[in-house]
Amino acid sequence: MGKQSENNPFNQIENNANISSDEIFKVADSVKNANFSDEKTVRQLVRRLSKMAGKPLSKAKEDEIVEMITNQNIPMDMNSLQQMLKK
Repeated sequence: MGKQSENNPFNQIENNANISSDEIFKVADSVKNANFSDEKTVRQLVRRLSKMAGKPLSKAKEDEIVEMITNQNIPMDMNSLQQMLKK
């Protein structure tokens, strides 16, 4: 179990962000048919994820993320995403 459970992305998220895999699946289920061009929907999701992660977002950062998602202007590589969120 040791090495395999260390490589499981859900275990890594649980350890790093203190978010359970059940919570991840609930969020994923709630956005299956979500309209990501709808600002209200995206804003609710961003706030929910921020709260789950225990990482408060400034209004400016929330606006930036919402705008990027609704305009489909999100970087798809992890390094770019991480850099964007650290700003």
